[in-house]
Amino acid sequence: MRTEIYEHFHPDERDYVDRASEWISHAGAYHEQKLTDFLDPRQQYILETLASKEDKVTIRVDGGYMASERKRALIAPDYSYLDGEEMGIQVLSITSDDHKVGTLEHGDYLGALLGLGIKRGKIGDIHVLDDGCHVLVASEIGDFMTMHLQQVHRVHVWTELLPVASLRTKEVALEALDLTVASLRLDGIASDVYKLSRSKILTPIRAGRCRVNWKVEENPSTPLKAGDVISMQGFGRFKVLETDGMTKKGRFRVKIGKFV
Repeated sequence: MRTEIYEHFHPDERDYVDRASEWISHAGAYHEQKLTDFLDPRQQYILETLASKEDKVTIRVDGGYMASERKRALIAPDYSYLDGEEMGIQVLSITSDDHKVGTLEHGDYLGALLGLGIKRGKIGDIHVLDDGCHVLVASEIGDFMTMHLQQVHRVHVWTELLPVASLRTKEVALEALDLTVASLRLDGIASDVYKLSRSKILTPIRAGRCRVNWKVEENPSTPLKAGDVISMQGFGRFKVLETDGMTKKGRFRVKIGKFV
């Protein structure tokens, strides 16, 4: 891999850059098709950036529904027509007659699936419903999931594979927070959102456990803007909804949406 390409990406992303570059070169040079696992938005951006430099390749991305976050990508020679191609996505329906199913959260379902030894890349978006959950999954692993997933956080469950057309979605819930901060720096806003001291928030950021718009961010002074999505391993995610002027004391008004 050429050094000039690496320069555009974080060191932690180099392995993925290498793999994505190989998929693209094989599609262009050897007329191969490649269906990827589910990619997060940052991985999709990297793939599309690399593909834009290769005129012999075309890409289709699809997560099962219009507003999906995690998507599979189909990479093919440029003469391919991909609109009707199978993307290998099914819906895993998880239900239960236990009333406690209504207390289960996104992390409970994801943890139960990962606990089966399934890679994160085989799992797309997760929609927690009042009576269970609909999960977008890679079709090649669907039967395994239905056979082995019997419990989610001590709640006995039943599973069924459904076509994508049967997907039931639920908008992500955001807990609104109105903050006034001294600056729009990452460490200042994150410390207020997670209720940690400024010194304690520095540790996970500098350790590479923070992502801004799905990209690893190790610089605590990075300025945030409206629309940015921040995730901190072990602490959850939040989104900067608005930056709404300044107070009389010169502090910034910021509206935050914390994912719940």
